[in-house]
Amino acid sequence: MAHTNSKSITPNQLESAFNNNNLIQYLNSRMDSTELGRFFPPLVLEELDLNTLLRQAAQYNAYLADHGSDPDDPDEPDVPGFSATIYKQFTDNDIASTERTTVSSGLFSGGATSLSEFFYSSTLGDVSASYVPVYDKVTSDSTAQVQFAVGYANFGGSGSIGNTTKTTAGNRETAALYRQFRNVVLGQGTTKFTFTGNSTARDDFAFIVFNRAQMREKVDPGNWELHLSGSGNGQSGIKLIDDSSATTNTTINSANRVFNVVSGSIASGTTSIKTAASAETSTGAPGLFYPDLGVILLNTNWLTQANVKSMVFSTGTNTFGDNAKVVFNSISHSMAGAANKQGYFAARREEEISSTSYFARAHNKEFNFSSNPTYETTDSSNNRGAFTQPTFKGDPKAYITQVGLYDSNRELLAVAKLSQPVLKSFSREAIIKVKLDF
Repeated sequence: MAHTNSKSITPNQLESAFNNNNLIQYLNSRMDSTELGRFFPPLVLEELDLNTLLRQAAQYNAYLADHGSDPDDPDEPDVPGFSATIYKQFTDNDIASTERTTVSSGLFSGGATSLSEFFYSSTLGDVSASYVPVYDKVTSDSTAQVQFAVGYANFGGSGSIGNTTKTTAGNRETAALYRQFRNVVLGQGTTKFTFTGNSTARDDFAFIVFNRAQMREKVDPGNWELHLSGSGNGQSGIKLIDDSSATTNTTINSANRVFNVVSGSIASGTTSIKTAASAETSTGAPGLFYPDLGVILLNTNWLTQANVKSMVFSTGTNTFGDNAKVVFNSISHSMAGAANKQGYFAARREEEISSTSYFARAHNKEFNFSSNPTYETTDSSNNRGAFTQPTFKGDPKAYITQVGLYDSNRELLAVAKLSQPVLKSFSREAIIKVKLDF
């Protein structure tokens, strides 16, 4: 039973109405006002050319077929090229959404795997006493992007002070930062951080936090290496990595995975750990690494013991220590006061890509005609419908060049273009796999 009293549109009648300037009258005779407004908006109708009108008519006829037009009505012939079968609905057997692929790529801007130059805004220390955003280019460059931030946190607030020139009056930024990291990283009831090898609670640490836009999902464990200057004069005295390669039982806490920061290198392509985290009994391991948060915490006691002279923090009470720039200088191998210098920081990010594959199946009796205007011609009586290529009569052929994916309202969502056309005829079938990654 029909769900609408509207009638389908035939191409010849539509073209005649278009040429005789009675298009609106013809459309009003075929559909109600709601359908007219949906498929042929009156405000833009006069601007449409014939080919666009024909495509709109195809969508309208497909909609009409889905709503059950009356096949016995002589005014509603079965019009080739306007059949609803131009759209095929995917079934469960046509969709595969089980593919998941882990992809590792360079973490820094443009997919770079390492940075050798580091920049910061020379005025930032007057605004933020305890962290500094680090850029890949000089900050006056409009294309410069933040890669990560470095800073210092102290349980009691040492190293920062409230005053009108360095930070907001009365604010103890290092204390606020310590508690922020504690709330995100540590379990409930744990007040202070400890580092593997030594159970003594630590009052302070330096930190590196990757920019979320750069790291995306997570930092790739075992695929980063950081050099710290050994004496403040540009020497790469300390090389740090994580120990993910040395453990088969990943520690999981409220911040998901956590690994130790250890001295070593991955430059040779294989991990080389100088000293295991558990062997650092006097001060504890060099730090902690949280790949899912993009956070590296550095043990200030270990840095002092390891003679990283460029990273000596000012921890006086009510003292502006400018400790964030101490961290920056050690990473960038800067001399004191320099805004940038050569250093080395390599890192990769890790993403899990979910893929859904749609199998568009064209059976032998489907999609053998083309809507391209050059596919047909008119005969001597000016009747449309004759093949431009006479050999197509009885054996039509078409070439599939793209596949469109539509929603339930037949709104085009995506187009998949084939690398080369695929021949389609009554004697040939095609299966085209459309893969969406997200």
